Amino acid sequence: MSCAVINPTLQALFPLSANLNILRTLDPSLSPTPNVTSFGAAGSAFAQLFYDGVEQFYCQAGGCKQTATNDTTDWACTSLKCSCRPGTAFCGAQTNTDLTNILNSLSGALGVSCTSSTAVCAFKQSLLQAVFGSGGLGLSNCVFGECVRQSVIDSALGIVPEVVAAKGESLSGGVIAGLAVLGVIVLGAAILLAWGCVLQRRARATRNEKQAAAGRRVGVEWRNVRYIVHPSGSGSLFPVGGLHRRNAVPVGSNSVVELRDLEGSGGEKPLPSLPSQANIKSKTILSGLSGSVRPGQMLAILGPSGAGKTTLIGILAGRSGAMGGRVSGDVGFTVDGGDGRVKVGFVDQTDILPPNLTVTEALLFAAKLKLPESTPPAEKLARVEHVIRQLGLSEVAHSRIGGTTERGLSGGERRRVSIALEIVAGVEVLILDEPTSGLDSVSAANVARVLAELAHDPENPVAVIASIHQPSSRLYHQFDQILLLSRGEQVYFGPGGTVPVRSLESRGVRGMEEGYNVADWLLEVASEGAQPVSGGYDHTARTRASVYDPNVQTNFYDHEHGITSEKRMDGTMRYRGGKPSIEEDSDQSTKEEPGMVRVGRGKGGQKYAATFLTQVQVLCSREWKNLKRDKTLFFMHLAVATILGIFTGGLYFKVGVTISGFQNRVGSLFFMGSLLAFSSLSALYNLVEVRPLFARERAGGYYSPAAWLVSRVLFDVLPLRIIPTVVLACITYWMVGLSPEAARFFKALLVLVLYALAMTLFNFLLASSFRNGGVAILLSALFNLFTMTYAGFFVNLSAIPPVLRWLQYFSILKYLLEALAVNEVGSGLMIQDTLQGVPVNVSAGLIMGLLFGFGENNYYRDVLILFAWIVGLGAGVVGMVYWRLREVR
Repeated sequence: MSCAVINPTLQALFPLSANLNILRTLDPSLSPTPNVTSFGAAGSAFAQLFYDGVEQFYCQAGGCKQTATNDTTDWACTSLKCSCRPGTAFCGAQTNTDLTNILNSLSGALGVSCTSSTAVCAFKQSLLQAVFGSGGLGLSNCVFGECVRQSVIDSALGIVPEVVAAKGESLSGGVIAGLAVLGVIVLGAAILLAWGCVLQRRARATRNEKQAAAGRRVGVEWRNVRYIVHPSGSGSLFPVGGLHRRNAVPVGSNSVVELRDLEGSGGEKPLPSLPSQANIKSKTILSGLSGSVRPGQMLAILGPSGAGKTTLIGILAGRSGAMGGRVSGDVGFTVDGGDGRVKVGFVDQTDILPPNLTVTEALLFAAKLKLPESTPPAEKLARVEHVIRQLGLSEVAHSRIGGTTERGLSGGERRRVSIALEIVAGVEVLILDEPTSGLDSVSAANVARVLAELAHDPENPVAVIASIHQPSSRLYHQFDQILLLSRGEQVYFGPGGTVPVRSLESRGVRGMEEGYNVADWLLEVASEGAQPVSGGYDHTARTRASVYDPNVQTNFYDHEHGITSEKRMDGTMRYRGGKPSIEEDSDQSTKEEPGMVRVGRGKGGQKYAATFLTQVQVLCSREWKNLKRDKTLFFMHLAVATILGIFTGGLYFKVGVTISGFQNRVGSLFFMGSLLAFSSLSALYNLVEVRPLFARERAGGYYSPAAWLVSRVLFDVLPLRIIPTVVLACITYWMVGLSPEAARFFKALLVLVLYALAMTLFNFLLASSFRNGGVAILLSALFNLFTMTYAGFFVNLSAIPPVLRWLQYFSILKYLLEALAVNEVGSGLMIQDTLQGVPVNVSAGLIMGLLFGFGENNYYRDVLILFAWIVGLGAGVVGMVYWRLREVR
């Protein structure tokens, strides 16, 4: 009830309006709804006096009993205790009207008498009766009310409620929308899988009739090759290569395609986002190099460090786009006997190999992806076994390759495996960058022997080009031709042996001492700055056949700045009257013309030898082998999830339903989210670790980036993210004592899995965006701190200043924590606590909003936002993998 306090004595001291509210609890178990506040035990009363709308003091009474007549109701309570609110008008605001001691001393028995007809009550206590008379403190204009259950009213009125059959709980709109989206995703995946199976079956059933003719011989020519770089660009976050468009290049009368820069005027157009480099001097790395290698010949590119050997090797192998800079000149193939796409193998000076595979498994991996889809498995296996015997790897065929953390093959064996990976699909031109560097003399001799056997194969001779850093005399004499470079200029090109000595001596170079290593003498001459050959050729030493044999087709390809080897291989090469031209890929259909021979692959051709489904299957098979043979990370994730799950469960074991208990409840959810955020850092490191292998295999045309991403996500997300998340949730959820409803548990598990996926993709994005792994890890850690700050646990989101409040929408952890808290509160959780001696029984949703600023109806909104984060981050990962994760030289 609520009554006005009208007493002349009090009004003389406190002239404003005063009200006394009294709440008596008959039986808390009969509360009409769990959300109705109930104070104290049965037979208790609680009173509050308000003066001018401000509470002055409150009293609690116990042992109350009620007696009632027709018009009068009397309450008799055995105990009373009152407390003042310090600083209020009654309790110390003014010294001369301070009633603190009087009010705090109110105790003993209490009586409340009310007359319904006059709405008058009397608050009777011994001290009050001594001050105001036997009637105690008079109360007027009383308003009475009572809260009871509907069943009590029905029973009093004799109403029998109708029994309604229970119906199944209907699904909410959010659940229906979520199930619809999930169904669309599953259906789309099933359709794509079925279509992939159809394409795979077609490819395996049809033999490729357009493969290069057996026994075809291919040579390499290059004329006036130049390479220029600018000092800028190396420190840029975004690569310069790949941003320019390839233009169609007209064909001159000499049947050679000229390579030009973007503008066709010899000057490079700066990127819009980069400052102009007009005032920065360019650096010429290669200057007017020319030469050729015929099928069955071996060319050694010699020169001191910094001479340009690796740069020339990259240009000849079609990797100029991976180096940046601007390339000009003519580079092409001489094709004798048949047409089709030229098969070029490239072996880098660094052996980047899958450490957990055996030699046979690594070669079979390459054969499945690089040989045509229609090739029978038995034929692929036979090809692998032949290459193993050819390269002398039979003794280590079933040994693991090994890596930095696990010993495996020797340096020479690893180099031969790198060569085997390139020739397993059959190559016509093999280009190697310092294949003997870092090897002892015996291993280097074995590598040279293998190269000589490949080059001089009577049935399928291969043109071999290799840069050699410091060859021994035995190694030097293995090569048929020598190209000597000095500071990017060509000093000598021609036959090997002692011919270079006679040629250079005839040009005034100091003579070579008898018995001296020819290779060492050539390097010394190049280091001393010997005069380059005019026009790039040493005519005095040129004993080979003319490189412009009219009976041999020459296929020159585009090395324009910014065009990677992948893009080059997509170009369409045509011969009209023996004159080649390179055309852009376009949507316009092209028609065959009389006398035209198509070489390479156009827009309608298949870029990879294997279908997409086969690529995914082969990549997943390798990932499965890696997971089986190196279980450290998987078991570590499981161990961390189990140990920290038990620790979190013990730390917050069976939290109570008090306000502090609710804070601990949300704290356990925050701890789980933070653990998942930091454990996802391993995804970043994993991607950084496998990035070099992916870049090499991508440049080699093994598979598409999309296939690699699918396999990577499957074998990183499932074993390292989802399984540990489920383990952590199962342990922590039940130990903490969260909502026991199964539906609530699975809703919480859904949010945790979505959050783990989002954080994994975020770390994938960082790893694919920054080549420096340390920078990526630093940014990931800083983002975790940011998202923890704005999660709503450390600071109430609604209390953040508006100028900084908007940053909360970039906190992924905020959506996780809010969804988990709302899911917990939605189970009807009630807070039961005592504040300053006052019992409190309120909905946990009210406390959640006051403490954390979360909305009670935001669960499905947060789920959709987390899903949107996954889609957005996934799109970013795909874009960065296609754009950034490519070979850089």
